[in-house]
Amino acid sequence: MGPENHNDDAENGALLDEQPAWQYEERDDGPEASTPGGSDMHVQSGSSDAGDSQSPLPVWLRESSKSFHWRWVPVRVRQAARAVVAWSKGPDPPQLQKITPFFPWIQESLARFIANHLPKQRHKAALLAFFYFCWLLTFILVLNHSAQAGNIEGYGKPQPIWCGASFWNPGNSCGLNGNRCRPFDNATLAFRCPANCKAVKVLNPHAVGDQEINYQPYVIGGPTRRKENFTIPDTVYRGDSFICQAAIHAGLVGNDNGGCGVALLSGPQSNFTSTKRHGIQSIGFDSSFPKSFTFISGLSSQCVRDLRWPLLAVTCGFTTILSLCTTSPPVFFCSIFTMLFFHVGLVSDPPNHSDYASLTSLVIGRFLPAAFVAFVIYRFSVKPQQTGLTANIERTVLWLGGAWVGGLNNYTFAFIPLQRLTPHDLKVQAGAKLALVLVVLLIFTIALGQVWYLRLEGRFPRYLAIYSIFVAFLLLCVALPPLNLRIHHYVLALLLLPGTRPQTRPGLLYQGILVGLFINGVARWGFDSILQTTVDLRGDGQLGSLLPDITAPVLGSSNITFLWSRPPHPYDGVSVLVNDVERHRWYYGEGDPSHTFYRNDEMEKEYFRFGYMSGSETGDFTKAGVWETDGGFKEMEPGPSK
Repeated sequence: MGPENHNDDAENGALLDEQPAWQYEERDDGPEASTPGGSDMHVQSGSSDAGDSQSPLPVWLRESSKSFHWRWVPVRVRQAARAVVAWSKGPDPPQLQKITPFFPWIQESLARFIANHLPKQRHKAALLAFFYFCWLLTFILVLNHSAQAGNIEGYGKPQPIWCGASFWNPGNSCGLNGNRCRPFDNATLAFRCPANCKAVKVLNPHAVGDQEINYQPYVIGGPTRRKENFTIPDTVYRGDSFICQAAIHAGLVGNDNGGCGVALLSGPQSNFTSTKRHGIQSIGFDSSFPKSFTFISGLSSQCVRDLRWPLLAVTCGFTTILSLCTTSPPVFFCSIFTMLFFHVGLVSDPPNHSDYASLTSLVIGRFLPAAFVAFVIYRFSVKPQQTGLTANIERTVLWLGGAWVGGLNNYTFAFIPLQRLTPHDLKVQAGAKLALVLVVLLIFTIALGQVWYLRLEGRFPRYLAIYSIFVAFLLLCVALPPLNLRIHHYVLALLLLPGTRPQTRPGLLYQGILVGLFINGVARWGFDSILQTTVDLRGDGQLGSLLPDITAPVLGSSNITFLWSRPPHPYDGVSVLVNDVERHRWYYGEGDPSHTFYRNDEMEKEYFRFGYMSGSETGDFTKAGVWETDGGFKEMEPGPSK
């Protein structure tokens, strides 16, 4: 560093001044950032061996040119943009993230033991095949034992039913006077319930008299006597109650392991009580219903309980052993994905089914396309993260533990009041908006951490482009007017998985949870469309149809008469529900548009609802009008019911 350097600088400056002006004015490089860490004063080299080569021009000189297209942008904005671009590119060279194991000798001990004693690949392949055989044999034997329905003395083999099964169909689906849902009494059903039925809730409003039931178990009735020490035969439930939830409420069946029982139809009953038993709050109904049921106790049965918890121990144990013993990313991911998928689909959260043969067929049908998606997940997210990872214990706790948390979504995230990400649910479900805000904030916080790691690896610009495409696609889906965007949790997992690529401890946990969510979503519900029609989203909910205009009723001492006008197009009839049972059906041209209801000797409330019909199809019903016990009538509130 002597005087020669100053002389060179002077020569360089002189050469810069001697450059023709046209060499600068014709340059138009846009608002590109200068070389990171370099000086803004770049000059042309004056050394003789450099020839005609030129260094990049100073930023201030390029942007002072008249042909510079971005001169309209304020200077401070351009400086900020250059700083953001330079920051997003990350350090040079990139800092690839790699987990350094805690106590590596311990974490690598099992894998090292296998490598030392089975050095050849064919020996390791044979050991892996034997491992698969042991898991599959154990899984099938326990599952087959759990699938056996058992026997109830005097009633034979119980019929497997799902948690939402009942003896009645909603609205007027049972026909006039409920004739399609006969018999009403003197009949029995030997049934078997799966585990975790207490978690099932109605997801659309259901009318029970003048009450609207939503987002809660559907059990109407309970003990006939208000006392603590009642027996199971002392309980009576309305015919449309969920059978398995009623059995849990009565104490006949447990929620954790399911169980068997015999339901006895007991005909018409009145005044169904509301009580809270075994974690289920039943619904009260202070009028009559033509069909009810109770349970028979004291029966000798050989009912095999739901073995989902022993099977959880089996699959969880095998996946843990595999995770601790292998360092191969494809062996690890393919094995865990397959074992967890079939566990969720057949054991922990199976789709509604009538028998295990149909269930197995359904799950295998869903597994094949899921396996293709799993390959894409492995190729672009799992493989980059797992390559070179030797911290087997940390991977087991974080990645595998997270996968089980996501796979058991029906248990682990059941407390979050977000059943479906639809505008309707967010509007009417208590706590849904707050839960959504908290979930979004949590995801945003996690995303900031992942952005930092992607920047350190120099991948942030690329992933920013990928997620920009994702956002543009979602906005396009929102803009399609006939369809509704529905973010299923398997879709959410696919959207977030690319960002878990860096090999970090938080990334292991996030990726495991997202893979588990994808497995649970596909195994339980299948590949539901991301775009769904309003009919698909509504399910058995309200249609938004027109409601009959009912004039003020004519009250008698023991009867009440309702009148209505001719239905508008396209409707041609009116259905009348009394106490949630269709008691009258009128079509245009079949007599007067009226209905007279006669009260029996028992003075109790009567609930009336009216709905238009088009042929055999029924629209929404009105809310219930109440004929009080004192002879007065409480008018219907505005709005529909179902």
